[in-house]
Order: sequence, then structure tokens, then C-alpha cells
Amino acid sequence: MASTNPLLDDIAGLMTGALGAARAAGEEAKTAAQARVRALIADMDLAGRDEVEALKAIATAALARVEALEARIAALEAGKSTES
Repeated sequence: MASTNPLLDDIAGLMTGALGAARAAGEEAKTAAQARVRALIADMDLAGRDEVEALKAIATAALARVEALEARIAALEAGKSTES
């Protein structure tokens, strides 16, 4: 049976502890960064998806109305030019 060196066991234990601390510090930094980004986005006062969809529907309806009015004007102008 091989004997273990207490010095190597201590070094391995220190390395394991250091890796665990580094991993925990990394997770904490990641969480803090995510919280900061969320706060920045909240401060930007961006439009939500529902607001964008509502504006898109309004714009689509307005475009359809404009196209209908343009067709009506073209028809009226065509009828007026045949009367002259």
C-alpha cells in the first residue's frame, strides 16, 4: 500500500478550497453583472412587446386606409378626366 504525503494532501486541500472559492466568486460576479444589466434596461424605459405590437397594428391599419384612399382618388381622377 502506498503511503500518502501529508504535505501533498495539504496542498491538494488548499487547491480544492481555492477552486471552490474562485467558482463562488465567479458566480457572485455573474449575478451582480446580471442585476446591473437588468437595472440599466429598466432605467432605459424601453417599450414592451405589447406596446410594439399595438403600434404595429395601428400602423398596418393606417397603411391600409391610405392605400384605399389613394385608390379612391385615382378612380375619381380617372372619372373626371373622361368627363372633360
